[in-house]
Amino acid sequence: MEKPYPADLLPKVVVAGGGLQHTVLMPGGTAAGENLGDTPGIRTKVGGIMAWRGPLQPERGSAVVYGLEVEEMARVLDNWERLVRAALQRRGTGQGHERTSSGLAGAVPPSLERKTNIDAILQAADEIQAEDPNVARILCEQAYSMAQNLDPNSDGRGVLQFKTGLMSVIKQKLSKRDGAKIDRNRDIERLWEFYQLYKRRHRVDDIQREEQKWRESGTFSANLGELELRSLEMKRVFATLRALVEVMEALSRDADPDGVGRQVMEELRRIKNSDGALTGQLLPYNIVPLESRSLTNAIGIFPEVRAAVSAIRYTEHFTRLPADFDISGSRNADMFDLLEYVFGFQKDSIRNQRENVVLSIANAQSRLGTLVDADPKIDEKAITEVFLKVLDNYIKWCKYLRIRLAWDSLEAINRDRKLFLLSLYFLIWGEAANVRFLPECICYIFHHMAKELDAILDHGEAKPAASCMSENGSVSFLDQIVCPIYETMAAEAAGNNNGKAAHSAWRNYDDFNEYFWSPACFELSWPLKKDSSFLLKPKKRRRRTGKSTFVEHRTFLHLYRSFHRLWIFLVLMFQGLTIIAFNHGSINLNTFKTVLSIGPTFAIMNLVESCLDVLLMFGAYTTARGMAISRIVIRFFWFGISSVSVSYIYLKVLEERNHQNSDSFYFRIYIIVLGGYAALRLFLAMLLKFPACHALSEMSDQSFCQFFKWIYQERYYVGRGLFERANDYFRFAVMLVESNNSNFLTIASLWAPVVAIRSIEMVHKRFESFPEAFVKNLASPHTKRIPFDRQLSQDSQEMNKTYAAIFSPFWNEIIKSLREEDFISNREMDLLSIPSNTGSLRLVQWPLFLLSSKILLAMDLALDCKDTQADLWNRISRDEYMAYAVQECYYSVEKILHALVDGEEGRLWVERIFREINSSVLEGSLVITLKLKKLPLVLSRFTALTGLLTHNETPDRARGAAKAMYELYVVVTHDLLSSDLREQLDTWNILARARNEGRLFSRIEWPKDPEIMEQVKRLHLLLTVKDSAANIPKNLEARRRLEFFTNSLFMDMPSAKPVCEMIPFSVFTPYYSETVLYSSSELRNENEDGISTLFYLQKIFPDEWVNFLQRIGRAESTGDMDLQDSDLLELRFWVSYRGQTLARTVRGMMYYRRALMLQSYLERRALGGASFSTTQGFEFSRESRAQADLKFTYVVSCQIYGQQKQKKSPEAADIALLLQRNEALRVAFIHVEESGTTDGNISKEFYSKLVKADVHGKDQDNYLEEAMKMRNLLEEFREKHGLRPPTILGVREHVFTGSVSSLAWFMSNQETSFVTLGQRVLANPLKIRMHYGHPDVFDRIFHITRGGISKASRVINISEDIYAGFNSTLRQGNITHHEYIQVGKGRDVGLNQIALFEGKVAGGNGEQVLSRDVYRLGQLLDFFRMLSFFFTTVGFYVCTMAFSGLDRGITKVAEVLGNTALDAALNAQFLVQIGIFTAVPMIVGFILELGLLKAVFSFITMQLQLCSVFFTFSLGTRTHYFGRTILHGGAKYKATGRGFVVRHIKFAENYRLYSRSHFVKALEVALLLIVYIAYGYAKGGALSFVLITISSWFLVISWLFAPYIFNPSGFEWQKTVEDFDDWTSWLLYKGGVGVKGDNSWESWWDEEQMHIQTLRGRILETILSLRFFIFQYGIVYKLHLTGKDTSLAVYFFSPTSLTMATDLNYETGHSWMSGIWSNAAIAL
Repeated sequence: MEKPYPADLLPKVVVAGGGLQHTVLMPGGTAAGENLGDTPGIRTKVGGIMAWRGPLQPERGSAVVYGLEVEEMARVLDNWERLVRAALQRRGTGQGHERTSSGLAGAVPPSLERKTNIDAILQAADEIQAEDPNVARILCEQAYSMAQNLDPNSDGRGVLQFKTGLMSVIKQKLSKRDGAKIDRNRDIERLWEFYQLYKRRHRVDDIQREEQKWRESGTFSANLGELELRSLEMKRVFATLRALVEVMEALSRDADPDGVGRQVMEELRRIKNSDGALTGQLLPYNIVPLESRSLTNAIGIFPEVRAAVSAIRYTEHFTRLPADFDISGSRNADMFDLLEYVFGFQKDSIRNQRENVVLSIANAQSRLGTLVDADPKIDEKAITEVFLKVLDNYIKWCKYLRIRLAWDSLEAINRDRKLFLLSLYFLIWGEAANVRFLPECICYIFHHMAKELDAILDHGEAKPAASCMSENGSVSFLDQIVCPIYETMAAEAAGNNNGKAAHSAWRNYDDFNEYFWSPACFELSWPLKKDSSFLLKPKKRRRRTGKSTFVEHRTFLHLYRSFHRLWIFLVLMFQGLTIIAFNHGSINLNTFKTVLSIGPTFAIMNLVESCLDVLLMFGAYTTARGMAISRIVIRFFWFGISSVSVSYIYLKVLEERNHQNSDSFYFRIYIIVLGGYAALRLFLAMLLKFPACHALSEMSDQSFCQFFKWIYQERYYVGRGLFERANDYFRFAVMLVESNNSNFLTIASLWAPVVAIRSIEMVHKRFESFPEAFVKNLASPHTKRIPFDRQLSQDSQEMNKTYAAIFSPFWNEIIKSLREEDFISNREMDLLSIPSNTGSLRLVQWPLFLLSSKILLAMDLALDCKDTQADLWNRISRDEYMAYAVQECYYSVEKILHALVDGEEGRLWVERIFREINSSVLEGSLVITLKLKKLPLVLSRFTALTGLLTHNETPDRARGAAKAMYELYVVVTHDLLSSDLREQLDTWNILARARNEGRLFSRIEWPKDPEIMEQVKRLHLLLTVKDSAANIPKNLEARRRLEFFTNSLFMDMPSAKPVCEMIPFSVFTPYYSETVLYSSSELRNENEDGISTLFYLQKIFPDEWVNFLQRIGRAESTGDMDLQDSDLLELRFWVSYRGQTLARTVRGMMYYRRALMLQSYLERRALGGASFSTTQGFEFSRESRAQADLKFTYVVSCQIYGQQKQKKSPEAADIALLLQRNEALRVAFIHVEESGTTDGNISKEFYSKLVKADVHGKDQDNYLEEAMKMRNLLEEFREKHGLRPPTILGVREHVFTGSVSSLAWFMSNQETSFVTLGQRVLANPLKIRMHYGHPDVFDRIFHITRGGISKASRVINISEDIYAGFNSTLRQGNITHHEYIQVGKGRDVGLNQIALFEGKVAGGNGEQVLSRDVYRLGQLLDFFRMLSFFFTTVGFYVCTMAFSGLDRGITKVAEVLGNTALDAALNAQFLVQIGIFTAVPMIVGFILELGLLKAVFSFITMQLQLCSVFFTFSLGTRTHYFGRTILHGGAKYKATGRGFVVRHIKFAENYRLYSRSHFVKALEVALLLIVYIAYGYAKGGALSFVLITISSWFLVISWLFAPYIFNPSGFEWQKTVEDFDDWTSWLLYKGGVGVKGDNSWESWWDEEQMHIQTLRGRILETILSLRFFIFQYGIVYKLHLTGKDTSLAVYFFSPTSLTMATDLNYETGHSWMSGIWSNAAIAL
């Protein structure tokens, strides 16, 4: 029996991929931001992680019939049987994507299901009930016997009800025999006879032989659909056979060994030895069916996969496995079987990692070249590449600790040992649960287990490893290695008090992991010592933190400690420049000596930093490494002594300056000291930051050098080698100090990827160049059917045609996807599609939207032509697409007429006409040969003909077409041609005879050839479309996508590799309980104004709604209530695809697979010499689907999907629907099983499952055209981007929610400026880009071997995404940004949603200030990157808080003190800050993306929509949550919903959300401004007052009224009255136990004060409240409220005086506000 698996939740991940090999989702881990020990003692296991190829593995729970005891059965037997069957039938009704477990099979309790195949046996009984009820009865009795043996006392949950119901059903079956006796001794004979009959009826043996022949030949005569249907049917048959075999095996033990028992045993032996179908066909798998071959899965036939499977196969020179070791399925033994036996890994984990290793090696091999041998072998280079990639962190860990590797040298181990070690590491990681967040702990475990494995491999007989053996002799890696560590982490995490305890009170993941950064970790020994200090669990009465090298104390002082170099630089610069300014800018010796006062300042500030090191390490002194403590102490004394010394010497220097006859002795000493110290710092900086010097210092063993390096910079395991190239430092320095060249490098970095195509008109003009650019960048060498690296052919027309032929299938699929998404109509799709260009036509055929109406315009030119043929052609050629249209029209007419004419006479006429025209063109006499005035008449006759030919042939249409052809002949001959040529044709005997006899064009050859049919349709449109297509497509989103895609074709990007050679990738989407698919009721439910979601979307997407109706075949005037039931599902998807739903994300991510299938299909066809004429059927190509599945995996992590299924929630049904519609989609979820224990408690076991479905038909988004560039993007991992290879690839985003509302547009524009300009500069040249939760591409192996793609300690890692970038940078990764590819991203669309999101991010940044990651980056980055890092992470919020918090405080003080100069300066800069500086990136982004005029128009539009009010309001949100988090904590995830905002938000809700963050603060500022104008305003006039206080009033108005301005119906009177009533009810409702803050002001107030319930919180809040006394002091004394009386009594009686004075002076309504404020100040 497999052991439970100790983990609570799957890791919450965003997007991962781009690594060395394919991702296979593993179980375990904790959701980022969640407690690692929320459920201590609850255990889970790996079981069920594989996907079922076939109907999904059903998930079942307890039976639904309760409350009946066995002794009561006699009383209710008559009704009970009917009730049980009906209830069990209902219980077994599954989702559409699963194999329906009807009746009894769907009611098996989980405690029985996981240990037996009772469900499969009962399923078989249900299916054969109609064929043979007696056999069905035998199966049911055997199932009951198995259930009784497993749980004889019925202790499990639902077992009693299940057994009772099953017995009732058995009795029901017996009752139908009409009293006939049953001889159960003959059951085995009946079962054997039915088994043989069943096999013959379903031709099992014949089908298996046919499949074997197909596999051996490698070809399949049947199409894919037929194979899939056959495969589904055979799976059902095999499932029934397996159930019959299992029951026969059980019954054969008591059968006659000389009778049927012998036959049964022989059949069982035959099945075990040869029949892989029954033993392996139904075994679960993820991507590669290694247990048995799959008829419809072609991955196994790829040579690299077969070679990888062969590489891990067990050979005779390996250690012998025991003879009784069971090999699952029909496969041969391999390395994983040995590892399973030796270390006790779980079987399902073994299956997972077997696939993982096979795919890793196969993909590595595919990049080295295609294997062509009959017996392919994996290249040693491929294995070594994977080996070094996976174990890179382990190798670095050993080097850091200076210990020997588990192997002697890379050359000393053969390929088999490498594969053993590689497999061992993956198996350790796969079952590590939350321990996988401790990458160096994984290294420690691997180090010892690798040594154990090495010793075992050197022996002849395999034996279990001592480290994994329990006292009872069982072998389990999970129990003996993982569980002790996990239980310690869970017990430690339990002390965090659900996230409320201080971070310093418990050990988080980082503390556990950093234990293994010291050689002291080997005190843990091996096997693990249970009494080790590492595994010591904290006691409740004695708090023991055991922090490692960092303690996360909650204080603002971390900002100085982490970034002390920044503050020192700012202070020193300010000090030096101030001194120079006060000396009137003159630089002399005295000024120089004064400037040298920065020396003591520098030393003292460094002393302050070391003092903080001493203070903030409190709580780790007893457990931290001795070297770390020693460094802190040494630095403290060093800076203390240096501060005193430097200050003393400088004081002596000042004394010397005051004595004119001094010999400047101390000045020289001072210069020597400062110069020596500066030289030492420069020397150490060069050693640590310049690559060449760093390499030399690493090689040096001089203790002197190593000591000073250690003092200068702490030596952590992470953070080593954070240096860049020398030219990068030079560039940083130039950017920092340049002033005369207007920051040229900065501007150049912004404008580097200049957008060349900004409008659909530019797409039209440059379309001719797209095919060549596409072939150059996006077509792989396998697709390019011509030698592009040679000199191009002289025939440029032929080259252009070849380019167009390659480009056309991809472009048409893009247009098709736009139509499927309803962005374009059917007509627009026809106009945008490009012909295949593979026919015999001698020119490039462009899309009709480029050529529409060009023929008619050219004909107008011809009608007006009075010049020569050359002049006419010159006028036509001025429009190149008009020239293309004329040429195509002429050649198409010729080709079509040749294909249409049936008789010899007609063919001769066509040839003669075009021969004469061609001769006239060559002679330049076309205007003489043809009467151009008659062209409209000819055109009308020809369009009549093509109009008929565009339809299917019927007798009437055939006669009509013949008549139209004859009329065309008459018009051309008698009207168009010149008189001489007309006479020649009229007197042509053969033509005249046919005409007279009525044979001329009496019938035509209806076009059957696809090429001719396509040309007829195209020519008809070319001649009849009169409207200009300049505005095609009309939809703005379709335009934007086409503009970006075509523009990206000209950007620099790596060349595309063939699909078979590309880097594989995976996509993960985390899902909890968000909307999957909008229901019909959600679409039509109306708000209080009668607005429904569907109505709202119809109004903001009117063209898409019309296109949708056209796609489903409904009239444009069809209302949503008129749609048929069959259209409702498509309607739900249409709405869901326009919201932020899981359905939209899944559709977008599956575009990756579609793009890979298309690319693979065309590459294979190109290699085979086939044409590109069509891509029809590429989605059904076995090879293309297999190749796509080999390179791409998509997993949605639906954590509570199991609970949703048990509750039968709509989300579960919608997820099941997505599984049905997306073949390659996999869903990972947590399955919970409950069972009763002997003591009456409920025991829970958690299973992580991965499921998929067979297809029975055909906050993120993506686009097909962008998915085509994914293989280019993945090649960036191999490109050179500095000293280190990329580990995270950042991509551009498009926020697709921008059109939903004005706020959404503001957020979209703000986000766009960040993900383009911002991240572009952060990545290059600043080299400091991080991961911001955007869909970046991760190097999978790099990150999973270094702790994962996010961190998961509770609260401190609430913004888990950013830590992926921190961790990657600290571990010598490289994060880049690329703008030639974009993905869709949704953002919040309502003010409350945005505020919650901003609050969550600001709170997360507040926690980042306390984190060790920020501290280490601030300490270890070079100075230039440190500056960029500060101002792009926590510094952004610090500056925001300073401008909107501290700045407001200084302004208040300036106002009450009467300092108008300071107040005016602050207000002016604040106005500039909120009005210009925040808009600069957006304006520049607009100019880059849209052009100057559109940028100006968009910016003005935003201002008219009050974007400045919104951004100012957002400043308050960030300030409040950032400051409160640092002071008090309380950061938490806030679910925003991200739905459509179509309802009015009540004032009570706004008050709860914004009272503390905006309203109170705004009223405080407003009251101060009123007091200021009442008592402090003296002179300057009203204009002066307005100019001085305008920014303050703007802030007050924004913070007070933004929730009304951006609230639907915010100023409607009736809504205001209702809001007031609701608010007063909320205020007056009493709180209490169980009353939430949404219902009562009292409860809300208690919730708001939760963060200050501690003594520390109360003290901090009290200190902050003292500001009111300061304000009161300024009002009383500085505003001369009481004249010149300055007695203390006046201060204390001032609130009453202020109120009275205000009442006397102002009777305008402001008095009560001032009085309340003054009294509140005293009260606070």
